[in-house]
Amino acid sequence: MRFRGRTKTGPPTGAPAPPPAEPEGPPPVLVIDALGRKCPIPIIMLAERIREVPVGQVVAVLADDAAARTDVPAWCRMKSQDFVREETLQQGGWGFHIRRTY
Repeated sequence: MRFRGRTKTGPPTGAPAPPPAEPEGPPPVLVIDALGRKCPIPIIMLAERIREVPVGQVVAVLADDAAARTDVPAWCRMKSQDFVREETLQQGGWGFHIRRTY
């Protein structure tokens, strides 16, 4: 049953999709691909390679183990590195952006 005066909610049919959101912050200087690896391997890979990046620059760690969602920010707090953000990857998993502070 339809009532007069009511309008459909949502985007009009045939309307173009909104553009994808722009990533926040600077792009990573180094991307560490830890997809398919279980924790603590993504953390170990990050700890070994963060020194390759100049202070103030960003490293991205790609991981699909759910434990990384808590382990990476915790490692950043423990090691006084800046956890910039987490993003969901289209292929599954997450990208964690970390700024080197020292």
